[in-house]
Amino acid sequence: MSLGTLNHAVETWGGRRVLFVMAAPPEYGPELQSRIRPLMTGIGPIEAALETGIALQGLADADGLPHLVVSLGSAGSRLLEQGRVYQASSVSWRDIDASPLGFTKGVTPLVDHPVAVPLATPLPGWPSARLSTGGNVVSGLGYDTIDADMVDMETFAVWRAAHRFGVPLLALRGISDGAEELRHYGDWAALLPQLDRELALAIDALRAGLEDGSLEF
Repeated sequence: MSLGTLNHAVETWGGRRVLFVMAAPPEYGPELQSRIRPLMTGIGPIEAALETGIALQGLADADGLPHLVVSLGSAGSRLLEQGRVYQASSVSWRDIDASPLGFTKGVTPLVDHPVAVPLATPLPGWPSARLSTGGNVVSGLGYDTIDADMVDMETFAVWRAAHRFGVPLLALRGISDGAEELRHYGDWAALLPQLDRELALAIDALRAGLEDGSLEF
């Protein structure tokens, strides 16, 4: 991705630069398209960390680091309301387990981070929930082993890259599935148009707060 493309992807609202990060085009519907131009990383934690890190390094080299990174897209949950958007109050990485060597499960060895990294939830009126990131699609009984309210495949990786550059992260996730076991692609995709609208409203609230000064990053 060229620096010109990166600069095109950064929105400036209320004097604050915001980089939006999404995984895949199916989540980027017409309502979001009319509001933001996100960095598309691809699906999963490796792609998300790689592309976000490269983008932030390019912006840093040009003295244009954002004031805020926003990770947004879909998530699964069997507890939360389907089709509703939540701010992540924390994010954890469910894949990492070095406990046989004496390290705490969920913590990267020799890296200083808690099991559940706290995140800001600045948007008034929008509910919050705990988020778990991992490299697998969770369905059915898979939720039994996860200590979180919702699951995705990118946000912890985006946080890791943003944290490396000292940039705070806001995570907005719409619940696309989880109430019933996933059986095919359509079970995930059915609510994406609704989530496009709901995520767009959350983005409107973020922009309004930055422009009127009620939100600061």
